[in-house]
Amino acid sequence: MTICQETEISLHLNGREQRTTIEHRDLLIDVLRNNFKLTGTKRSCDAEVCGACTVLVEGRPVSSCSTLAIDCAGLHVQTIESAADDEIMTAVQAAFIKHGALQCGFCTPGMIVAVRALLERRTEPTQEEIKHYLHGNICRCTGYQKIIEAVIDAAQTLNQRS
Repeated sequence: MTICQETEISLHLNGREQRTTIEHRDLLIDVLRNNFKLTGTKRSCDAEVCGACTVLVEGRPVSSCSTLAIDCAGLHVQTIESAADDEIMTAVQAAFIKHGALQCGFCTPGMIVAVRALLERRTEPTQEEIKHYLHGNICRCTGYQKIIEAVIDAAQTLNQRS
């Protein structure tokens, strides 16, 4: 018989300190979806290859399907649900719509979160840098050219605002 130990953790989740009780084996995706009802983060491959579960931890894209929640205790975690309050994600969402860079929308949250990390670091990313940041994000509907065009447009829009 295995007994799972429960622990209370704190996360700086989408700009607010949140507390929850988890088991040490709980994955970040499950804590986000089940404990906090943040369902924008999608479960797909469970093997860190599709990017649908991408969130930012301390500003870096991570696969929440393979990250233990306990390892994120006390850290800043940002999900797609913070987009309404995030200038970069808002610009990326608008550009995705403008360029038709989404169809079914399943991969879109992970893409937008990954692009947010890129645009935080590079205000004028090259196509190669965009491809690098999106390397782990798979889209089966749109093709990637529209996504790359949307990211370039979002970067230009953000640069015009600053």
